[in-house]
Amino acid sequence: MSTKCCLLTILFFCSVASNARERHPNRDPSSGMFSLGTRNTASLFSDDYNAGLGIGGQFRLQINDRFNTEWFADYISSKYGTYTLRNDYHIGWSVMFYPGKEVRFSRFFQPYFLAGHCFDYSVIMAQNDHANQAERLSMATQAGLGTHLNISPRFDCSLSAQYMLHFGKQIEANVSSDAVVFEQHNHGLPHGHLLATLSFNYKFGDLW
Repeated sequence: MSTKCCLLTILFFCSVASNARERHPNRDPSSGMFSLGTRNTASLFSDDYNAGLGIGGQFRLQINDRFNTEWFADYISSKYGTYTLRNDYHIGWSVMFYPGKEVRFSRFFQPYFLAGHCFDYSVIMAQNDHANQAERLSMATQAGLGTHLNISPRFDCSLSAQYMLHFGKQIEANVSSDAVVFEQHNHGLPHGHLLATLSFNYKFGDLW
């Protein structure tokens, strides 16, 4: 009985999707396209820490030919000299805009601008004693540019670079006699870095 119900449910949704396309013959073919991917990130040109490397994942939900949205999560690790380590966890989103007279995802290069927002949870710890640590929450705005390298109509490799400006309370690490002491300030100052991303994404299909 359950197998029949599943088959009937699948047939029902297929029928709804088919009818929706018939009712909207001029529908944007990119509207509602869902893709899922993995990403590698590099955090560069930070004010105080060395370059950080990270991994993450993302999904995209396209609005139309001109606008796409990207929802991502990153884990990035970096260090400062031989004293402290830093782990950052990003959760955020970006809006992608495709410029030019014509947008075609069938061609190899498809550039875009992107801008968005993210939340950041940071843990800073002493390299010789991971129990000695401090943490903070912050949020950031970001903007940059990138390009899709369309390997096939459904699979792409994407390269992007965006500057992220974080807002949150500052944590200062002081070293005395090889001991690291963390001090968290009550005030916050903007803190920026460049985030470079390499991702691989597969388009599963449209959701509407």
